[in-house]
Amino acid sequence: MRRVNESVRAVVAEGLSQLKDPRIGMVTVTGVVVSPDLGEARIFVSVLGSEKKRNATLAGLESARGVLQAKINQQLSLRRTPTLVFAYDESVERGVRMTKLIDELAAELPEDEPVEHDD
Repeated sequence: MRRVNESVRAVVAEGLSQLKDPRIGMVTVTGVVVSPDLGEARIFVSVLGSEKKRNATLAGLESARGVLQAKINQQLSLRRTPTLVFAYDESVERGVRMTKLIDELAAELPEDEPVEHDD
């Protein structure tokens, strides 16, 4: 299943770069989970921009689902072509937020004073 997930991810990522829908902005496929029966492939994406841009991109991806499924059907030899379901991957945004919080806390820490050693 890991190979199937990676193959579907590669085809979808390549297909995204060829889409002409103006709603689809800077989007990255961060992961794919294909169900064992190949009925569904959940495509996790990260979108650069505001929540409004994210929603527009997800709507654009949803409308391009058939085109991307056709690419999977053409390029991969699977028993059946999974139905694509797009989901926003919050992990990138959460990671950026955590890094920012850590940086803010680190800036508030007092400077380390030199430690004197008794010999």
